[in-house]
Amino acid sequence: MRKLSHKSALCVVLCGLASLALAQTGSVQSKRLPTSFLQKVTPRTAHSADPSFTAGRVKYLPNGTKISSTTSLATSGLPGVDSLANWSDQFTAQGFDFFGNPQSVWPYTIVGTPPESGQTTTFRAPIVPVTVDLLGPDGTVAVFEGHPLTFAPTPTIINAIVKSPVFQPWFYTTGAGQFNDQAMRSEFADKVHGNWHNFLAPVVRTGRRMQIPWGFWFFFTDANNNPVGAAVDFNTFSGLFFPATSPVDNSTTIGAAELAHDITTKDISTFAFNNVFLYEGDLNNCCILGFHTYDFEPGNGENGIWEHRYVLNFSSWLPPQFFSFGFEDITPLAHEMSETYNDPFVNNQTPWYESVDPFLGSGLCQDNLETGDAIEVLTANPVFAVSMNGRTYHPQNIPLFNWFARQSPSLAHLGAYSFPDETTLTALSPGNLLPGCVPRP
Repeated sequence: MRKLSHKSALCVVLCGLASLALAQTGSVQSKRLPTSFLQKVTPRTAHSADPSFTAGRVKYLPNGTKISSTTSLATSGLPGVDSLANWSDQFTAQGFDFFGNPQSVWPYTIVGTPPESGQTTTFRAPIVPVTVDLLGPDGTVAVFEGHPLTFAPTPTIINAIVKSPVFQPWFYTTGAGQFNDQAMRSEFADKVHGNWHNFLAPVVRTGRRMQIPWGFWFFFTDANNNPVGAAVDFNTFSGLFFPATSPVDNSTTIGAAELAHDITTKDISTFAFNNVFLYEGDLNNCCILGFHTYDFEPGNGENGIWEHRYVLNFSSWLPPQFFSFGFEDITPLAHEMSETYNDPFVNNQTPWYESVDPFLGSGLCQDNLETGDAIEVLTANPVFAVSMNGRTYHPQNIPLFNWFARQSPSLAHLGAYSFPDETTLTALSPGNLLPGCVPRP
């Protein structure tokens, strides 16, 4: 479901819908699509091969000088980096790297402290509501049949997010706790000592606004012809979302939040949208529902010499029945938070793996610790219903670290490869795969 080195943009790929790729000119009416358009797609994440995967890591100084994040992974954590608490380790498994070279040792970095420490880490978790305006040819907010094309996460939605299992405790087979904390306690069950937890402390921050220029958006209407969602060109969105230059200014959503100190390098930040999806190039590559990444800012004499990493995610709240397979409400957020916990800097490589749906035959092939992806392509039990605080939520079932590390048997709680539903993913991917998941001769 990454400046974007994100993986894990939670997205959907359209199959056979090229005829719906409407022209970028014409009236507001020409930008309208029915919500049935979304019911014909298969939810999955953006992949490392997607153009969006590496967008945003590279920046430019005002004089045009190119800068980028180049800090190397270290087994004791990431030195010389101003960011959230993290720890590093490695696992051993036979495989091949991106270039087809044999590799057996795979380092990784995860949030918090090592599970053997028995320590609890609490991360401040800012939630920044973001309103999106779709602009007409004259630069004002476009209107369709008397309805301004503005899509905002209402206070009701933000309240529902705060009260969701991402931020509030619920009862799992591992015990009571927040969704991603309990998933982590499951996957490192053989190492956990004492009160090892990784908690999120949500705090709602100042709302921000994005205005999407004419020609770079479409919108969706319900059965009553009411506008209910938006599709936005990814590159346009990225330019308005991420600071493109250093030093940061207030011209972008993330930049404004950073300068206001609404988000810091020590936080796990969420930029919450309502029914806003992204497409890459045209509608044949719609719709990204969320992604996780970090905003990289270089250190200087004013803000310290260490590079700064603001770990964050873009997640869209989903209404019921927009997408197939039960994707709704916090599905994107739970997915992205899981991947943030397990791969905060989007650089944890693993042996190549594939996950193929037994019914549709479609799936994915990847080589990174993006823990949401191996299940979101499955049609059987991709989400897990959690009833709490007067609502039923739908976090995604998550593949556990143990599946990527090729543990057999799994050392996770109950010997599982997935959480919370331990029956969703029960077998490892074929092993020792070459790049592109080609079996070794």
